[in-house]
Parts: sequence; C-alpha cells; structure tokens
Amino acid sequence: MLYFDTEINFNSEKPHDHCAVFGIYGHAQAAQMVYYGLYAQQHRGQEASGIVTSLVDERTGKYHFRIHKDFGLVNDVFKDDKLLTEKLQGNSAIGHNRYSTAGASDNVNNIQPLIVNYRGGNIGISHNGNLTNFHSLRKRLQDEETIFQTTSDTEIILHLIAKSREQEQIRQIIDALNQIEGAYSIAILTNDSLIAARDPHGWRPLAVGKLGDAYVIASETCAFDLIGATYLCDVEPGEILVFDKDTGTTGEAKSFRLKKGKSEPYFCIFEYIYFSRPDSRIFGESVDRVRRKFGKSLAHEHPVKPDADDKSVIVINVPDSSNTATLGFVSENTKIGNKSKYEIGLIRSHYVGRTFIQPMQDIREMKVKTKFNTVRGVLEGKKVVIIDDSIVRGTTSKQLVKLIRNSGAREIHFRVTSPPIRFPCYYGMDFPNPKELIANWCNGDIEKIRQELGVDSLGYLSLDKLLESVPHDRSESYCTACFSGRFPTMLENGFSKEEHEM
Repeated sequence: MLYFDTEINFNSEKPHDHCAVFGIYGHAQAAQMVYYGLYAQQHRGQEASGIVTSLVDERTGKYHFRIHKDFGLVNDVFKDDKLLTEKLQGNSAIGHNRYSTAGASDNVNNIQPLIVNYRGGNIGISHNGNLTNFHSLRKRLQDEETIFQTTSDTEIILHLIAKSREQEQIRQIIDALNQIEGAYSIAILTNDSLIAARDPHGWRPLAVGKLGDAYVIASETCAFDLIGATYLCDVEPGEILVFDKDTGTTGEAKSFRLKKGKSEPYFCIFEYIYFSRPDSRIFGESVDRVRRKFGKSLAHEHPVKPDADDKSVIVINVPDSSNTATLGFVSENTKIGNKSKYEIGLIRSHYVGRTFIQPMQDIREMKVKTKFNTVRGVLEGKKVVIIDDSIVRGTTSKQLVKLIRNSGAREIHFRVTSPPIRFPCYYGMDFPNPKELIANWCNGDIEKIRQELGVDSLGYLSLDKLLESVPHDRSESYCTACFSGRFPTMLENGFSKEEHEM
C-alpha cells in the first residue's frame, strides 16, 4: 500500500506557502512568458520548477504536450535557452514553482506540472494549496485499483478527472473539483484550452490578466508586471474560468461554478503578512498598502518612546518581507509623538546556498550569521526597535537579537506585525508541529516569549487590529486559524470547525 506523507520543513523559521502557478493561452512565445511569470514568483517556491506546453501538429491536427521540470530555481531549471525556444513549443502553457507541504520534497515525480493522457486527451495541472480530504480520497482511489505515480495530493485531482463519468471534459473537471476539499488555486492545461479554478473559500489568490490577445493567470500580479500584462480581475472563490478559441472571439472566458457556489470566503491572511511580494495585488488589494497599515496599527498598540537623551528611536526591519510594514511603523510612531528614524541595521545575504556546510559547533547561530549581518555604526549605543512580520519557532529571532545586542545596541524592542502563531495550518502552509511553535510552548505568555528572545520589550499586533488593517469590506472573510485555533472547515482527522486539540 502507498502512503501519502505530509512533509513539514522543521528547519524553516518562516512559514512557507507551497507554490506559485502561472498559465497563458494564445501566445506565440508561451513557454518564455511562463518562464518570466515563474521567475517573478520565485519567492513562493524554490525547490523545483516546471513548464508544460500544448502544441498542435498542423498536418495531423493532433495535440502533443511538451514538458520540462527539475529541482532548483527557475533560472537553473531552464538555463538552456533551447528548452524554451525549441523543446517547449506551443501557444499555450502552464508552469509551477514548488515548495512542498504535501508530498516528499525529494521525489522527482512530485514536481509539477503533473500531466496525463486519458480518454479526454492530454491534461496537465499546477496546484497551489493543500487538500484536506486527500487521505480518504486516496484510499478510495487505491481501493478502486488506481495506480499512483506520486505522493502529491495534486495527482488525486487528475485521477478524479480521468475517472469521472461525465462526457464533456469541462464537466469532468467540475466533477473532480466538487469532490475535493481544502485550499486550491489551480491552472489546468488541456489540448486546446487553459482553465483556472479556485476553491469555494478562496484561500489562495489567483489573478487573471491579458497580454495583447493572450490571456494569463498567476498566483500574484507581480508576474503580470514583468511580462507587461494588464491585470483584469481575480478568479472568484468557487469559480472555474475556461480560456479557449471562443475567448479570443468574444473577449470573455467561459465561467462555471462549483456545486457549493460562492461560499463564505476564507482568504489566507498570511498572503498579506508574509507570502506575497509588496508590488502585487492580492485579493484585490495592494500588498504594500496593507502592510503599511499593519505597521501603523502596531505603532498604536505598541509604541516605543525615545529616552530623554535620544533624538529618536532607531527602527530596523528584518529583511525583506517586513520592509514596508517598518515604514508604516516609523511614520505612525513619529506621528503620535515618538520621533523615530528608519535605519538599515541588518544586511541580508541572498546567496546562501541550501547545502551550505557549517563548520562551527553552534549550527543555528552560524546559519543566522551566514544569512544576516549587522551594521554596527547604526546600532551601537542606540535604542533599537526590530520590526518582523511573524515569529514561528523563535530560533532565528533569538539569534538576531543576540547579533544586534553584540553590536552594541543599548535597548532592543521587538515588534511583530501579526499575532502569536499557536496552531498548525491545514490549508497550504508548512507551520511546524505545535510543540515547536514558541508562542504555543510558552502558552501564549508574551512575557515568557520576551524572556526567551532576550529583548527589553515585545509587542505583537492583536488579531482585532490585524483584521482592522485589511480591506474593511472583507475583514470577516479571512482565515486566521493559525492564530485563533478556529478552523473554518471540517478536517478529515475529526477535529471540529471551531477548535483544535493539541
């Protein structure tokens, strides 16, 4: 019997969203456009990358899928230009960047896009999210003697499509998606169409754009900016959009609804806190704008005053996701009477290899030193405020505080633009075991966490203020289970919608 393993990266201090998707329909250089779309979304997944194209033989009218995927960054996987210009031909394509939360990360078969050929033709899929009922679906399919090639939950969707009794391909896809639960934003490539679909609760983002006469879909709109595409709209929760030859004529994609229709949305609030690039629009709103609000709200809840002999407090950010929130904190802290000065006190190296070998005995400290270094002249003798987007395990935060303290900071005040993380995520983030979450094993005691980090004060943005800072017309439409423990859907392991047993 095959087992489906949910893999958690316990060595990661920050949460990770497990993928980026991109798709294009009707472009002569489809593979190249997908390459750039994936390159712009590299931050969403660094384990592996892949592209599949659909090419029609003009003589026979038959369609052929061309695919290339491998472990590594986008630039490494497609470093041979001929892959994009000669091998991956076709005017429609989808791509994927992977960070695994479900399925073994070292299994090459798990790299997406996944493709199959069945009675309906060729079909490929790229998936961002996590299915919460994959165990029962996989067991059912295995009992029906289905053969699996991967340990990825994405493969389940392909099998459900292939086994559907519906006659039309789009109906087969709808039938399959009606059987799965959890978070999914997916790009599907068929012989002659590109299909975008989003789960009824809309956990993960999925945007639609246009490039000339071509249509594009992406996890983040920053991918559109790179290729010069225009953002049109988001795929709505529970919606399936089909781009095909008729779209080019009518200018509109065919739209279908899942049987659950437009359910209550549960947008993942961590898209704003950490995952997405600040130059993207997520859930219809500028990420940069929302993060600045987080910083301003944090300044109101946990201001830091300069001492009598200080001209201002020095505010630094933990690069890079807290950059814009730090600007919001500095401006608002100053506005309410606490003169603050933004400084670059931490320098981050972007070139630390994943397989870097630490010769030192204190491996954790060495890991932090290879990634960050301090600017002593900025910190020495100063009252310093550190702004970060989140604290997960606390190990990196603790070492950063130590580095800053050793650089001569007189006081260190830590501010976090999210509430304490106390619960795991079942919808596509790789939060560690609850026992490894610092806020959990400290029983939510902020004073105990402060002592563990070794700072003079610690302040988290409250859940109420967090929700006040996101678009107000949707403030009740976000998933905050990792902070509150209130899971919005029934989980396969029997946990209720409202509570999680530790």
